[in-house]
Amino acid sequence: MNISISQLPGIGQKISLKTAEDSMLVLIVHHTGKRELYFFEEADSEEADFAMDLTSDETRELGAQLLGATYQPVNADQLKMFKNQIVIDWIELKNNSPIVFKTIEESEVRNKTGVTIIGIVKGDETIAIPDADTKLQPGDVIMSIGKQDQIDSMIALCNGGD
Repeated sequence: MNISISQLPGIGQKISLKTAEDSMLVLIVHHTGKRELYFFEEADSEEADFAMDLTSDETRELGAQLLGATYQPVNADQLKMFKNQIVIDWIELKNNSPIVFKTIEESEVRNKTGVTIIGIVKGDETIAIPDADTKLQPGDVIMSIGKQDQIDSMIALCNGGD
């Protein structure tokens, strides 16, 4: 991938990403915070095939998704290598859990279980890499990463154990 960044005087910054298949994505970040995303099926085309405006939060979420915040495919060899070493699991938070209605920081999940919370599904909303002040609610599905014994401790904690 070929990436180029250029300043747009009085407007902001233009980031162009040219793919190996000769397509191009262009992101224009305005000084005002507005973001415009353009897709060119052919990199040398004069007119975009697709365009959309994004908020700063939408841009951050798109970046997190592209980085694999909620789903990261791996090949079979990598799975064998990481099996029993690193586990990612989605755990539903039950009403009687001692961490319900606490922030991630207040819950001390990392100290109690050893897992790291890397995402939370709250109904239709997905929070990738939640902030420490994110409040945990009953029914949240917590994406956790750790070793299997740490995940087991997190499952117990989310189910109402200590």
